[in-house]
Amino acid sequence: MDLLNTLVEKGLRRELPTREEALAVLATTDEELLDVVAAAGKVRRQWFGRRVKLNYLVNLKSGLCPEDCSYCSQRLGSKAGILKYTWLKADEASKAAAAGVAGGAKRVCLVASGRGPTDKDVDRVTKTIEAIKENNEGVEVCACLGLLTDGQAERLKAAGADAYNHNLNTSEATYGNITTTHTYADRVETVQQAQAAGLSACSGLIAGMGESDEDLVDVVFSLRALDPDSVPVNFLIPFEGTPLAKEWHLTPQKALRILAMVRFVCPDVEVRLAGGREVHLRTMQPLALHLVNSIFLGDYLTSEGQAGQADLEMIADAGFEVEGTDTTTLPEHRSTGVCGSAGGCGSEGASAGGCHDDAPAAEEASDVPAVPGARQDLVTVRRRGAGTELAPNA
Repeated sequence: MDLLNTLVEKGLRRELPTREEALAVLATTDEELLDVVAAAGKVRRQWFGRRVKLNYLVNLKSGLCPEDCSYCSQRLGSKAGILKYTWLKADEASKAAAAGVAGGAKRVCLVASGRGPTDKDVDRVTKTIEAIKENNEGVEVCACLGLLTDGQAERLKAAGADAYNHNLNTSEATYGNITTTHTYADRVETVQQAQAAGLSACSGLIAGMGESDEDLVDVVFSLRALDPDSVPVNFLIPFEGTPLAKEWHLTPQKALRILAMVRFVCPDVEVRLAGGREVHLRTMQPLALHLVNSIFLGDYLTSEGQAGQADLEMIADAGFEVEGTDTTTLPEHRSTGVCGSAGGCGSEGASAGGCHDDAPAAEEASDVPAVPGARQDLVTVRRRGAGTELAPNA
């Protein structure tokens, strides 16, 4: 296919495709899907070989968020039955982080719900960063705390943070449809503040909220212009108790086309497969490894992900290898930038300014799927901690 040959050539040169080319990827048929994956896979291997970076989430503060992000189980007015608690102590967070590092995680992502941190909250997080760094040699730490104010990014950097995550989530034109308590411009400003402070910036999207293909291309092109080191791709799982509870729009094939489009637009960036992969990709998850070079290990914020051991087996069975702490994630031309280490955190998505329940679990099947093939009845993802004695992300 001429389109795919053109996109591979552009990806190997780090050249931006046209909007029309990006839209054409999303419009390919299921019969063409393996060709699309193979083409994007060439670009992925050019810049990242067959390495897969593992990331681990530690949920520092859950629920009780004043923002109204429609996709999030922790939003203002949410009736979702999630675990709610205030700040973990530094030693508790460090212990949780150690579990992920022991499983092979190279990066720990510290996430807290809320609009953004107070200066006292930043003090708490800096102590946590220091504890994690002291107890886990070589680990990278990313913070995802919401909208930042002046000087906060610099304080996180001074404490040892390597990266900061704040997602754009959707296109600027449709942002007001999912959130009214802050703006798209607020999110862009926070990412830029992190970059200015010398933190590796991570910013991504959530697909499946009822957006058009044009919206998907718009947000990915905006991310390319913002130039984060990492782009996490989340797939919405409509969480009962939120306004998007009935939005089931994705199929495994659609999810793979979205990931391929992101890889073509952001060829040399760490593309992370984030929340919702277990539910929407299902048995096709291994194909996604040919498109992304980074995933989360184990659980998300308020829901459980695929078992960590299953992730490790999937990576090995697909012919990929876990990236070690002695390897720089990003290609040399990017890794010599401000951060100097592997790029971006990609914490699930940010709800309001804090955290997005990357894999918000539906308690039960909704009505008829919104599009043919969107099967919400195939996978049940248990809410993390809900109705159990499980500690968050322990």
